[in-house]
Amino acid sequence: MYVKNDHTIDYRIHSGMVGGRWVKDQHVDLVQLDEDSYKVSWNEPTGTSVSVNVMPGKCRLHGVIFFPHWVEEHGERTVCFQNDHLDEVHTYRDNGPTYPIYVVPEFAHITLFEYVGADDESVISVAPGDLPANWSHRTN
Repeated sequence: MYVKNDHTIDYRIHSGMVGGRWVKDQHVDLVQLDEDSYKVSWNEPTGTSVSVNVMPGKCRLHGVIFFPHWVEEHGERTVCFQNDHLDEVHTYRDNGPTYPIYVVPEFAHITLFEYVGADDESVISVAPGDLPANWSHRTN
């Protein structure tokens, strides 16, 4: 996840039921909860809602993803560069089904946390599967 500015993120999903998905310019609500605690929350065009607590000093995060039922059933439909498929994603979302919501809470260890500046389009610029075999951190 690249926090692009105070209201936008870019991100890639590398594994799991929607591994291979990537998104640029996702509007988010970003707040600082405490000295070393932040929350990033958003609602995707898929109808999925996400809330992630980030504790950079502890290299830890906890996120909860609220998948609509159609994504749980057909996650492969979201595995793409979402920005190029918004009309298709909206159709899937609108056709549903939405319920029951599939809730996925997860902890993660932050392996890289660095400041690279705002609005850098090169930070997330290729799909997860297009990263070089020796990629280890922030090389596209």
